[in-house]
Amino acid sequence: MQAHPLGEGAFVHLIWTLRRSKRRLTCITALLIAIVQIAPATQANESDGASQSSLIVSVGIAEIVQSLNTGDFEQRLASARRIADSGHPRAVEILSELLNGNLYERRSDSLIVFAEKTPEGFQLRDTFTNEELGSSGRRGVRKVKLNNKLRSELRELIANVRLFSPDSDVRLNAINEMMSSMNEASGVLVSKALEVEPDQAVREQMQMALALLDLDGTDQNRRLAAIDLLKENLSTPVRSRLAVLAEDDTLDVETRDKAAKALFEIETTLERYGQIETIFFGLSLGSVLVLTAIGLAITFGVMGVINMAHGELIMLGAYTTYVMQQIMPNHIGISVVASIPVAFVVTGLVGIAIERGVIRFLYGRPLETLLATFGISLILQQAVRSIFSPLNRSVITPEWMSGSLEIVQGLSFTYNRLYILLFSLMVFFVLLIVLQHSRLGLEVRAVAQNRSMARAMGVRSSWVDALTFGLGSGIAGIAGVALSQLTNVGPNLGQGYIVDSFMVVVFGGVGNIWGTLVAGLSLGVANKFIEPWAGAVMAKIIVLVCIILFIQKRPSGLFPQKGRAAEG
Repeated sequence: MQAHPLGEGAFVHLIWTLRRSKRRLTCITALLIAIVQIAPATQANESDGASQSSLIVSVGIAEIVQSLNTGDFEQRLASARRIADSGHPRAVEILSELLNGNLYERRSDSLIVFAEKTPEGFQLRDTFTNEELGSSGRRGVRKVKLNNKLRSELRELIANVRLFSPDSDVRLNAINEMMSSMNEASGVLVSKALEVEPDQAVREQMQMALALLDLDGTDQNRRLAAIDLLKENLSTPVRSRLAVLAEDDTLDVETRDKAAKALFEIETTLERYGQIETIFFGLSLGSVLVLTAIGLAITFGVMGVINMAHGELIMLGAYTTYVMQQIMPNHIGISVVASIPVAFVVTGLVGIAIERGVIRFLYGRPLETLLATFGISLILQQAVRSIFSPLNRSVITPEWMSGSLEIVQGLSFTYNRLYILLFSLMVFFVLLIVLQHSRLGLEVRAVAQNRSMARAMGVRSSWVDALTFGLGSGIAGIAGVALSQLTNVGPNLGQGYIVDSFMVVVFGGVGNIWGTLVAGLSLGVANKFIEPWAGAVMAKIIVLVCIILFIQKRPSGLFPQKGRAAEG
């Protein structure tokens, strides 16, 4: 009977096993057999050789896994150790499934398999290929049982394998999981891993774990040195342990005082970082208010129109993002970026249609304009309910907007809010350039300052009104794209921002773009500072009351218009 040729992967595996295994005689014999078999293996087909190599490695560990099928817990522990020492890429998964109670023996052929409970019984998977092996009744499998000693040993074995993994993320996760249950044995293991650890982030976590272990020790000098090492660490385990030390009357005064001082410094730093994060969240909220209000500032300031359908234009921009993701489901990141110009065009055209179809007949009649735009808002809401249903739609956040940017330990900014803040500033400055350095901007400012004189100079005020309303509506659509990354998209999305938008416009100064920016950002920061002690609803009420009182003293807002526009 011809032996299977041994590939390079299995050969390396045997050498690695020889270095770590206590059964050196067995491994030397296997190694000699491997050397004899390498020569014919090099002449075999490459693909066949790779598959045969993988087969032999799997067969080797498969025998070890099958040896778990024993009633002796000591033999089961010995098999678990052999799995950990095997170097097999699925060793950690096998041991983890064993620890979690998901390893079973199939009674029909005594094969050890992964088993997941189902209402009908169990769903079986192969321990090496993870392939489905069909289902089984409750009596068709038998659980590989554990005792407390074996569970404890398994945790250490898994930690050992993961701490020496070639993947730095695996090592970092391993030390983080070990942090809460460090003991002398795990301390020795972490110390050995620290000696050869190349990654700085992992090294710092290992040093913190060892320092936490020293805090629980009896050596005063090591305990004081650990406090010095941890006094700038802002993590929760460190703060909790220092708090215990500072109040432990059985310890010496020097240790308690040093722990209390280190804890005070950490809490002071966290409080300072918390204030910075509050400012950031306030600016991000303010940037959303700026985006939602800036389009309204243009139409309200230039045309004097109170557009109650502005919130629904924001909603249409958010639904445009949702539709773009349905069109491009495999390119979520690109779809969000593509939604910006598409939402601008869609909502801009809707705005122009509203102005040409309704508003241009109601100039000079503000109450009727308000009622008409309110009716339009109801029509748009019902149209969206009919097309997309009344249920909220979830817009997927792309990967590059997920997670957070860690500035330092204890201070991080979420990417989605950071991008929206930068995006709002970009939209603001682009709009400012358009209004200050383009023909449209010149005509918009002319109509805003003196409509009759602009007409006498040849400016088509009706055309400017339509484009201005379309520009403001388009920016509202862009605001909807941003909001889709912060909240669910629904027919009532815009209703939550229409009052805030008017509040920002009036507070900043009607028709003043810079005033809208300052008002939006300042109101956002004020909300976030008031919310912790007053609550979200009461914070809005307090801000609204403050604005009303401010308007009583300064009716023109922070930045009132000057010249003919103010006179008009």
